[in-house]
Amino acid sequence: MESKAGPSCRLVFCLLISAAVLRPGLGWYSVNSAYGDTIIMPCRLDVPQNLMFGKWKYEKPDGSPVFIAFRSSTKKSVQYDDVPEYKDRLSLSENYTLSISNARISDEKRFVCMLVTEDNVFEAPTIVKVFKQPSKPEIVSKAPFLETEQLKKLGDCISKDSYPDGNITWYRNGKVLQPLEGVVVLIFKKQMDPVTQLYTMTSSLEYKATKADIQMPFTCSVTYYGPSGQKTLQSEQAIFDIYYPTEQVTIQVLPSKNAVKEGDNITLKCLGNGNPPPEEFLFYLPGQPEGIRSSNTYTLTDVRRNATGDYKCSLIDKKSMIASTAITVHYLDLSLNPSGEVTKQIGDALPVSCTISASRNATVVWMKDNIRLRSSPSFSSLHYQDAGNYVCETALQEVEGLKKRESLTLIVEGKPQIKMTKKTDPSGLSKTIICHVEGFPKPAIQWTITGSGSVINQTEESPYINGRYYSKIIISPEENVTLTCTAENQLERTVNSLNVSAISIPEHDEADEISDENREKVNDQAKLIVGIVVGLLLAALVAGVVYWLYMKKSKTASKHVNKDLGNLEENKKLEENNHKTEA
Repeated sequence: MESKAGPSCRLVFCLLISAAVLRPGLGWYSVNSAYGDTIIMPCRLDVPQNLMFGKWKYEKPDGSPVFIAFRSSTKKSVQYDDVPEYKDRLSLSENYTLSISNARISDEKRFVCMLVTEDNVFEAPTIVKVFKQPSKPEIVSKAPFLETEQLKKLGDCISKDSYPDGNITWYRNGKVLQPLEGVVVLIFKKQMDPVTQLYTMTSSLEYKATKADIQMPFTCSVTYYGPSGQKTLQSEQAIFDIYYPTEQVTIQVLPSKNAVKEGDNITLKCLGNGNPPPEEFLFYLPGQPEGIRSSNTYTLTDVRRNATGDYKCSLIDKKSMIASTAITVHYLDLSLNPSGEVTKQIGDALPVSCTISASRNATVVWMKDNIRLRSSPSFSSLHYQDAGNYVCETALQEVEGLKKRESLTLIVEGKPQIKMTKKTDPSGLSKTIICHVEGFPKPAIQWTITGSGSVINQTEESPYINGRYYSKIIISPEENVTLTCTAENQLERTVNSLNVSAISIPEHDEADEISDENREKVNDQAKLIVGIVVGLLLAALVAGVVYWLYMKKSKTASKHVNKDLGNLEENKKLEENNHKTEA
């Protein structure tokens, strides 16, 4: 045996070394080490007292030894053999424990610790196993999409730099994918780097997708062996876009609102539930058998009532797959007769009609001078108070923004009419003369006095309301006078006169004209009085009936009492006659 460690041995020692035996009681011993770590191999032999030196060797595949380290028991010196792959990686301790730094795959060998005495050689073998954790598995070459009912490559799961080689497993939503003909096809291969002796494992997955795979996560894992046993590494999730054909078509009306009215713009939108969704469709309008090819939208502008009907859309390549929707275009027409500005004479009749035509029942509201009326106006004989601005307004409550309105401005004209009244002041010192005028346009009033007298104050006028107003003056005539009231408008000039006696002569006063407002109050008061009277009459009637019933019962009772009293008187007279006879 050749060795560069220690002095030359005698022939007997060399023969002993060549015929070294395994120490009884020592079996196979293995040391597991991670790739790149330090391999520590204890000698596992008891050091004999007559030990000369210790050596470490490893065995080649053909069984030939390669010595790598030597330590003398006397000189305490350590020498390492010139083995290139272990240069600067070895360390031999005093108890003959061998350490190998930066463990490599090539360190997987059978190492032997040898302790040599003058008459014997003892050996303790150690098997070294080196493990390399693979890289985290990664899904590469991923398919951009999967199609239903088609077997297609999903991707490759790859894990690198493993020793020994590992196994790759595919998962769908956390469940193991087992090979299934035509549905799941797995192709596994491994490759060793000749330099590093590390393995790269690759597993390709071919998969037939269904709609159930939408948003379903796919993962893979690598199972490998390390110094402490079996371990597993998981990949990141991969989610694939699943393509599937359209099975149903739907149609929408945009903007989405409860009702469509004339003048609106509407957009039809057709949708297919496939992935990717169809980009073109055929749109069918009411009364048109041929479809219009368009993108997934088709717009109708300024729709009219004749656009009401069924609208449909279908796939271009599959016309039997069709969807439809009914659209009602709501409308509202209003006709007011007469309308605009209308001038009539007082007392004339004026029929007014507001005609509605609509797609649904419409509400109608009448307004006069911005005040809502209880009913539609009807004029059999016009009055001045009937003049004003009338509005007929209608709307469809279910259709937002669908309203119509027409207006009528009614002007009631009349020639001036005059009535004059007079009233003496309670003090007897003056008289008030009033000229009541009605007419439209507003008549102008002018006073003239015939005879001697004086005007106590200037003319006073009331507000002009509903074609009426008055003008009054206060005078103190010293003799009889005549007052003339002249009222004039564009239609006519009217004159009326009133004789007024001197202030010293008593005369009958004429009542003032009752205004419309006062007349309404009087009517209301009359109605109230009539109601009170009727109530009193009814109460009196009820009281009379009750009294009659009471008296009827009282008379019946008194007859019975009188009869009883008569019997008592007759008995009393008979007793008196009996007494007289006895006497």
